[in-house]
Amino acid sequence: MSEKRLFGIRGATFCENSKDSIIKYTGDLCRMIFAENKLSAEDIVSIQFTITDDLDELNPATALRRNSDLGIDVAAVPLFCSQEPRIAGMPPKVIRVLVTTYMPFDAKVHAVYINGAQMLRPDLGESGK
Repeated sequence: MSEKRLFGIRGATFCENSKDSIIKYTGDLCRMIFAENKLSAEDIVSIQFTITDDLDELNPATALRRNSDLGIDVAAVPLFCSQEPRIAGMPPKVIRVLVTTYMPFDAKVHAVYINGAQMLRPDLGESGK
């Protein structure tokens, strides 16, 4: 087995302030992160979300648990959510994620920014990778 090291994988999505939207886009975001980085549940240390203060219908950690087709069983993965600090001019309705995981030492991390959130990190390219 090759050696592994700890990585942080970032991502973000915009969504509406509704339970359905938060569930859908949290699931889409994490599903893409898991698939593009070839993650397995046993390698994930934790998943941390932040949300802007205008998203108050559902916690993204709860939303992630409501997605049954993630390709990974997140039941045993520690999930955490906090509110983004309010900054003048910041875009509204944003969910950000940081997945802390072990991956092969030479792995290439793929950040995922979807549903318009690519504008948050234009340095990562149009695809958000």
